[in-house]
Amino acid sequence: MALRIGWIGTGVMGLSMAGHLLDKGFALTVFNRTMAKAKPLIDRGAQAAASPREVGEHSDVVFTIVGYPSDVEAVTIGPEGALSGMKKGGVLCDMTTSSPTLAARIAEVAAEKGVIGMDAPVTGGDVGARKATLSIFVGGDAEGFATIKPCLEAMGQKIMHCGAAGLGQRAKLANQVAIAGVMFSVCESLLFAAQSGLDVRRWQDLVVTGGAGSVAMGTLGMRMIDGDFEPGFFINHFVKDLGLVLEECRRMHIVLPGVELADRFYRSMQGRGRGSRGTQDLINALAEFSGTQWTPVPEKAGR
Repeated sequence: MALRIGWIGTGVMGLSMAGHLLDKGFALTVFNRTMAKAKPLIDRGAQAAASPREVGEHSDVVFTIVGYPSDVEAVTIGPEGALSGMKKGGVLCDMTTSSPTLAARIAEVAAEKGVIGMDAPVTGGDVGARKATLSIFVGGDAEGFATIKPCLEAMGQKIMHCGAAGLGQRAKLANQVAIAGVMFSVCESLLFAAQSGLDVRRWQDLVVTGGAGSVAMGTLGMRMIDGDFEPGFFINHFVKDLGLVLEECRRMHIVLPGVELADRFYRSMQGRGRGSRGTQDLINALAEFSGTQWTPVPEKAGR
């Protein structure tokens, strides 16, 4: 019998990810706090639910991808969460970047009801979500992983079963540590190139294929050059992720100075009302910090 899929959260990432499940022919029941954002899925045949509980009642597998750990807890194991409506043998999988401790607790609470709790946060941004090229870090038991793997394969290209519940979240947070560092390198290199009088657009095109190249240089670097600071990933959400990393660092008794620096910069941007911008807005904050200004680089005619 084909799996009945529930989906909670149709934001920048979730809308595209759920759409790929529809593309593969999965029956989908969907809920979002603002249901208008789920309309593109409903127009394509997804069933609307009035609550996370109702999603659980109509689904064998429920995926969630929401904002913050408090949201995750509410839509999964809260009084009206999806688990409250799920039947024994189901799988509840959170794809939000969230707390490893919470992921383990969700798995424990789910197990008491005979449901398998999984965590499967993703990386690849809005582009990866649209193109179904995400990398997915999975925590939870092998039976649950086998059940949800066909769904994950509809959304991503690289899937890693990391181990027990919570380890998917730890793997994703390690990814965010790397992103924190590379964002500084991309922004500072572009600022240096601009202040040196180089043609930054041509410079970026040259270095992106070499040792200095990265996905961030190719995608977010180009957005900075174009003056596009719309969110592929919100600063507000990155502040949340960095906070989770630092929380885990305290538990592990380790110090990551680069993450602490990134946390300070991004929280300062959030404090100045820029939390709804994309993480690439860091280049403007670094320019201000260095006493200069970032100027987008227009495309030259004939190039």
